[in-house]
Amino acid sequence: MKIGFLGLGSMGTPMALRLIAAGHELAVWNRTEGRTKPLLREGAIAAATPAEAELGADAVITMLFDDAANEEVLFGANGLLDALEPGSLHIACSTISVALSERLTEAHKKRGIGFVAAPVFGRPNVAEAGKLWVVLAGAQDAVERAKPVLDAISRGFTVVGTEPKQAHAVKLGGNFLISAMIHSLSEGFVFAESQGIEPGVFFEAVNSALFQSPFYAAYANVMLRPPEHAGATIGLGKKDLGMFRAAAKTGGVTLSLAEEMMGVLEQAIVDGLGGEDWAVGQYRMAVQRSRVRDQRSDETGL
Repeated sequence: MKIGFLGLGSMGTPMALRLIAAGHELAVWNRTEGRTKPLLREGAIAAATPAEAELGADAVITMLFDDAANEEVLFGANGLLDALEPGSLHIACSTISVALSERLTEAHKKRGIGFVAAPVFGRPNVAEAGKLWVVLAGAQDAVERAKPVLDAISRGFTVVGTEPKQAHAVKLGGNFLISAMIHSLSEGFVFAESQGIEPGVFFEAVNSALFQSPFYAAYANVMLRPPEHAGATIGLGKKDLGMFRAAAKTGGVTLSLAEEMMGVLEQAIVDGLGGEDWAVGQYRMAVQRSRVRDQRSDETGL
């Protein structure tokens, strides 16, 4: 298929490379031109504007950083929405707010454009292996058209509904659970160390006995053996948690753990950890906070 791909960050680049490896023809665009070079070496065509990436495409995929980037690329000058023809297909893989997803749904509907929300779960190394999990929502015919495109980047799909915002809500909810998991692991490791137990040994015991989760194991490994390059960062985690809280508020609910976690991530950024890997940074912060509390206890005798 002919595919336009917009957004070649740490996730977008391996996703686009998987599509090329699967035999698709790609026209790629990124705000930073240097990001297109690895794709051009593999046979992709560079598009000068977001609109140009759409020319002749069977589908266009967006994998952009945040709401602001999506609004600029989709609604701005030479933007994608004005270029898409009625009957074309836009697959939105970005993690965006529920509010923006609703706005995009209406904008596509008015133009007669197929719109599928397809946010993905997985870190860059998972994207490189083509084993992301994709959450899909949209009209049934549009979702069926999107699946063959997404096969090259994923190990499976969950179709969560006919409203695109539902997929984006699931993505935000999943990221909230990841952040909470990382925080609990971090404090569990700090506790283990305080008892003279190696965090890795502690984790092996509790994961074997309680969770039996490869996902927990993968994040524990990242925390205990920090990668050279960050996957998602603390700053990115805070952004997603902010969108999660906003959607919860619109839905009429307040979630106490989400409020607590926002305080944790905000403090991590104040402490200079905003650019750290999401998992590594939260663990380091838990260690730092425990040491501060120990120092205060020593000073007060309590």
